Amino acid sequence: MIFYFSGTGNSRWVATQLAAKTRDQAQDIATLKAVPALQQETQIGLVFPIYAWGAPEPVCAFAKTLPKTEAFTFAVCTCGEEAGYAMKKLAEIWPLRSCYSLVMPNNYILGADVDDEQTALRKIQKAEAEIRVLSEEILERKPVYRVQEGAMAAFKSGIVHFGFNRFARNTRAFYATNACNGCGLCAQSCPAGTITLSDGKPVWGKLCYQCLRCIHSCPQRAIQYGKSTENRGRYTLDRYLKNIGR
Repeated sequence: MIFYFSGTGNSRWVATQLAAKTRDQAQDIATLKAVPALQQETQIGLVFPIYAWGAPEPVCAFAKTLPKTEAFTFAVCTCGEEAGYAMKKLAEIWPLRSCYSLVMPNNYILGADVDDEQTALRKIQKAEAEIRVLSEEILERKPVYRVQEGAMAAFKSGIVHFGFNRFARNTRAFYATNACNGCGLCAQSCPAGTITLSDGKPVWGKLCYQCLRCIHSCPQRAIQYGKSTENRGRYTLDRYLKNIGR
């Protein structure tokens, strides 16, 4: 079984690709009501994006519910460039036999604009080739640690990640412009369940993972976060997959 958490589709795509290549199933953590029975599983994987050099809160919370197992365990994280010590910290919660990081297109538009189209496509195609390799390694049960940690990994995955969880996951800056047509997609798809509609407009509660799915998936490009996202692009993996015939 391969469990995944995904905001804009990168980790979902990786999980489904891995499942197909390792003859397994992919399951979205955000939709689970309870951890399924895993006694018969021969491999258990976690796939997730990196948020400020760490695993997202729901991934860590889910890992804590997983039982000890004799199955082959692995994790794959998607990131813009570096993963820090995210995998090592996750392995302290739930032991991992193999760990990988995959560079995927940037989607954290609170910090920087999205990649240009050619850069994004190049990253996706390179990741696709890497998935083929790591799928074989998983099937062979190879213990592998192939993670791009980057410089100052301990500091980034420690103090910076703590600061992100403590202070940056604030919803006050979210708002919908007059372009919003009240379709409700943001409320329906929010993995934190924090968005509701009031008079046809989205309202954000306090809980937020900062996956930015609401911003990127809005058909009208009506959702903003302060002033930082007004002139920046939007990213969903599905649009790029269509361009390369996937």
